[in-house]
Amino acid sequence: MALQGHIEELSEKHKKLEELIEDEMTHPDWNEYRVAALKKQKLRLKDEIEKLRSDVH
Repeated sequence: MALQGHIEELSEKHKKLEELIEDEMTHPDWNEYRVAALKKQKLRLKDEIEKLRSDVH
């Protein structure tokens, strides 16, 4: 199940990006461009995860 392992790896990256975004936004002088870039990365990962999950089923 290499595909399932890949999905789990991407899910972990997605979770870490969420934590990074939350951490960034807790700072009073957070950078909106950095947060926007991180959110785009997170969305790309989510899309890839969903595509892979649909391929499994």
